[in-house]
Amino acid sequence: MTDVRRPHPYLDHPAPIPFAHRGGAADGLENTAAAFRRAAGAGYRYFETDVHATADGKLVAFHDATLDRVTDATGRIRELSWSRVREARVAGSEPLALFEELLEEFPDARWNVDVKDESALHPLVNLIARAGVWDRVCVGSFSESRVARAQKIAGPRLATSYGVRGVLALRLRSWAIPAALRAGAVAAQVPESQGGVRVVDRRFVRTAHERGLQVHVWTVNEAERMEALLDLGVDGIMTDRIDTLRTVLDRRGAWA
Repeated sequence: MTDVRRPHPYLDHPAPIPFAHRGGAADGLENTAAAFRRAAGAGYRYFETDVHATADGKLVAFHDATLDRVTDATGRIRELSWSRVREARVAGSEPLALFEELLEEFPDARWNVDVKDESALHPLVNLIARAGVWDRVCVGSFSESRVARAQKIAGPRLATSYGVRGVLALRLRSWAIPAALRAGAVAAQVPESQGGVRVVDRRFVRTAHERGLQVHVWTVNEAERMEALLDLGVDGIMTDRIDTLRTVLDRRGAWA
């Protein structure tokens, strides 16, 4: 049966959604205010980021559990205070940002937020409620149970995507195999393939759309792959190469 739910306001976009993945990570400044400023300057208003909570409960926009890979500092974020974390520099130059600061600096942006650690869940939901940005944030995670807890706390005001278990269930349904799906999600955010198994094909997209779900695909950096996915009818693409995606959408008359 087709699901005709009214789309969540987060999805209010007239064409396929271009997401700046970590702000556009190709230049090495991922998840920094500088990266998001560049994306905003390129015309993007949907940003993807990740969050971790520091030892004193500050919500940091950062992908890894530790500072080691992309900054000049070391240590696990959840074991460090914000006063320590804020001293780190991405690529030796750019400071880390609090997610709250990014919400304030980019008041017109919409954020796809991957909750990387359980300790970040309640601070994130509390921030969304305090700032009143229900229409501007979609919460996702590899952990289906973590996203389900976020939605249980917040209710239908919160936009969420499926975790791994939800995506698997949707893939099974696309093959006409019965599988239980969590109610309330607004999107399936998926890789093209996983473990050698194709995830995104025409049948998967059709099954998602029949349930009123959008399909957002990550992380796509080659123009030919973007074109092929758009031909399948996907509703959003997350990319590190924001200039490439803009060029593809412009060429198709689909940049909005």
